[in-house]
Amino acid sequence: MTLARALAGRAWRGAAKAALVVALAGSALAADAPPSRVPMPGVQPPAEGKCVEDTAFMRRNHMQLLVHQRDRTVHEGIRTEKHSLANCVSCHASRETGRVTGSKDAFCEGCHRYAAVKLDCFECHADRPAATASAAASPPGGPK
Repeated sequence: MTLARALAGRAWRGAAKAALVVALAGSALAADAPPSRVPMPGVQPPAEGKCVEDTAFMRRNHMQLLVHQRDRTVHEGIRTEKHSLANCVSCHASRETGRVTGSKDAFCEGCHRYAAVKLDCFECHADRPAATASAAASPPGGPK
């Protein structure tokens, strides 16, 4: 019985070493691989230049930031703009449409379509920046 356990232990260690070698080799090959032939979503950079966080971080963590911001705002009454949805929309709205949804190239909708993730933020929230106070005060049709 002890010999069988020793052999089984060696087999597991051997399999673990082989998996590690394959994983390391795969990552090295992936680093040298040509760019993917899969088309990436065509989104525009933020209107004001630089996002509040780097691109890789935002791609991975934007939902957690928005949930955290929501909890702080709704549950604790703390309002900040750095990771707020309204701040994201104001920077990332399309220059042509003024929205982050509405087409496959819109900032939010483009990435969510690409990743096949349901985009439900804008069932309640505005998908375009809020009007400025001066624009809201002007009557429709412009000044008279």
